[in-house]
Amino acid sequence: MANKTLSGKTALVTGSTSGIGLGIARTLAAEGAHVLLNGFGDAAEIAQLQVDLAKEFGVQVAYHNADMSKPAEIESMIAFAGDKFGGIDVLVNNAGIQHVANVEDFPVEKWDAIIAINLTSAFHTSRLVLPRMRANNWGRIINLASTHGLVASAGKSAYVAAKHGLIGLTKAAALETATTGVTVNAICPGFVLTPLVQKQVDARAAKDSISNEDAKKALLADKQPSGEFVTPEELGALAVFLCSDAAKQVRGVAWNMDGGWVAQ
Repeated sequence: MANKTLSGKTALVTGSTSGIGLGIARTLAAEGAHVLLNGFGDAAEIAQLQVDLAKEFGVQVAYHNADMSKPAEIESMIAFAGDKFGGIDVLVNNAGIQHVANVEDFPVEKWDAIIAINLTSAFHTSRLVLPRMRANNWGRIINLASTHGLVASAGKSAYVAAKHGLIGLTKAAALETATTGVTVNAICPGFVLTPLVQKQVDARAAKDSISNEDAKKALLADKQPSGEFVTPEELGALAVFLCSDAAKQVRGVAWNMDGGWVAQ
């Protein structure tokens, strides 16, 4: 069996019960990492997911239902990881929510929730895992930002602000750990066909009275020159690279995987 790059390591992926987070969790498990899942969903489905992942990849899989907008619950999750696995070696901050409205119409509570989950939660997880990573002189923090951490779109002020902030947090933490074996980087996906994006596709199909397939093409044509969605598996492969020895001097980057979106 080929040597797996993350054997013996433990990865926490927030927001990993579906979509990008689950794709990344699967890819890390395939490299031998034990995985701590986090997110919302049907309890029976999540329990089955744990069993399936553990069986498929021969790793330990656990789950914690911390609400990423609540610091005390994040602290409980990191303590749980310490008890169960001895701690976290790879932290992937992926949890995120979205709301679309112009600034003057943006509901204040939605703004607060988006900043809390998309930005502040990554500060809390990072501050809680860094002491152990420093002590071990090895760790990887990967923040799932977005092309919206690099450029803006109308109607997405909170999301854009949070993702720009997440890249700022990434850079600052990367500088603080620059002389250690800990690296901190961000991945900035373009459109990925997650349940979140599928909702946008469905809405567009209904609004323009077009097929789902045509709605997908129209959505991509707006922003993503390749005309193809980024896949969770591709993002997972980039996360695995960032965890590897080959990437140990990759520090504080915001790496866009976006089919050319930001090149325009």
